[in-house]
Amino acid sequence: MDNVYEDIPRLYTAIAEWLSCLIYCMILKRKVSNTDFGLISAAALAVQSIFLVLTKGLPIYLWIPCMIFAVFLMYMYMYFVCDATPVVIGYYCTRAFLLAEFAASLEWQLATFAKSVNSSLIVQIIILITIYAIVFVWSFYMEKNITRGLFQLEINAHELLAAVLIAIAIFAFSNLSFIVTNTPFSAGLTSDVFYIRTLVDLAGIMILYVYQSRLCELLAEKELSNIHSMLKAQYDKYRNYQSTFDLINMKYHDLKHQIAGLRADMSDAQRSQWIDSLEQELESYSPELETGNSVLDTLIAGKMMNCRANNIKVTCVADGNLLDFMHVADICTIFGNALDNAIESVTLIEDPEKRLIHIQVSHKKNFIIIQINNYCENTLKLKNGYPVTTKADKTSHGFGLKSIRYTVEKYHGNVTFDINKNWFELRILIPQ
Repeated sequence: MDNVYEDIPRLYTAIAEWLSCLIYCMILKRKVSNTDFGLISAAALAVQSIFLVLTKGLPIYLWIPCMIFAVFLMYMYMYFVCDATPVVIGYYCTRAFLLAEFAASLEWQLATFAKSVNSSLIVQIIILITIYAIVFVWSFYMEKNITRGLFQLEINAHELLAAVLIAIAIFAFSNLSFIVTNTPFSAGLTSDVFYIRTLVDLAGIMILYVYQSRLCELLAEKELSNIHSMLKAQYDKYRNYQSTFDLINMKYHDLKHQIAGLRADMSDAQRSQWIDSLEQELESYSPELETGNSVLDTLIAGKMMNCRANNIKVTCVADGNLLDFMHVADICTIFGNALDNAIESVTLIEDPEKRLIHIQVSHKKNFIIIQINNYCENTLKLKNGYPVTTKADKTSHGFGLKSIRYTVEKYHGNVTFDINKNWFELRILIPQ
């Protein structure tokens, strides 16, 4: 039994390890072009195959170091291709290793059984292709289903360590019979050894799938909680704006009439000058925009106070009537967060003449188009579908944009971000 572990052709193992990495490289966001991805993948397959084939005849005490180095090669392949942190890549590499172990074990168990009936090389190749295709296609769709709705799985060092320990335990238990035969968990027959290894590897894969599923649930709950907080915050702002502007409008109209009365009764030039000055001050509180949607008008008016304080010029071409189908809270979320981000961005521009924001709500064909653009002097970088922040605290940033996307998707719309000639463009399309 000492050399039974070598029964699986090392080339088959190398292909399985390469395919498992390829699956996760296709799922994760890549940092290389498609051409470079193909070249790196071909090189990784060659290196993985050559290494495992050349180390076939080494003494058994070098088996573990060789396996560790094989995992390192898998990690480096994913590291050069995937746009993710080393911790996230390490986590997916751990899962890729267990997946490869299972695929190679299952294929060789079936191939060994088929060989006793028909030793044809063609049959062996058909089994290899069929089993690997089933395992890795199944794995790809399972992974896509688990991470559906998430742009990036967040993994910390503790979660990575837990996954590595699970993988080590599964690998050790599945290969125990190849190393030591005299234990309560070892099998004596070759067929039992294959069966145990395949079954344990499958159990390990399912454990990690359940583990990741729980991580995704916790992450989704965290994001949903933050998004709901953003929704409530924007709606609360709107309610405060509404109360404030209702009071201002009342005072505005009352004072307008009082000034008219004072002007009629007095002719003193100095008093007239004072009244003119007071009237000019009142004009700054008059409604600046009337889009046809009272919620949007209130939101814009509320943001204008901050804009005046920071010398920000806002232009608006909006048909607010197009938003009548939307819930008040949803209008607050979309425009409140978008305007907050735009104001925050242009405030950092030194030249006040470049502090520009443009709002547009229009209709084209069967779509409502919402655009909130602001002048921008930085280069836009997207990660996981969102602009990358330049703030030091990156963990608590981005939930405003996520809440916008979450809200727009309720109406089956989509959100895109772009920079066009120094203008940052947030564009929303909602079908009617």
